[in-house]
Amino acid sequence: MAKLSLEDQQRVDDYLQASLHQVPRRDFKPGLLLIVLIGVLLLLTGVSYLVAFDAGVV
Repeated sequence: MAKLSLEDQQRVDDYLQASLHQVPRRDFKPGLLLIVLIGVLLLLTGVSYLVAFDAGVV
C-alpha cells in the first residue's frame, strides 16, 4: 500500500473530519437485532403455516 505524504495525509484527514462525513448514529444493540430476527422468523413461519393450511397440507 502506498504511503501518503504528510500534506496529502492532512488533506485526507481534513476531508474525513468535515461535518458532511460525520453522521450521528445510535449505538449498535445486538439484543434488539436478535429480537427483530426472531420476530421476522415467527412472522414468516406463521405465513407459511397459513398458506399450507389453506392448501390443505396441514
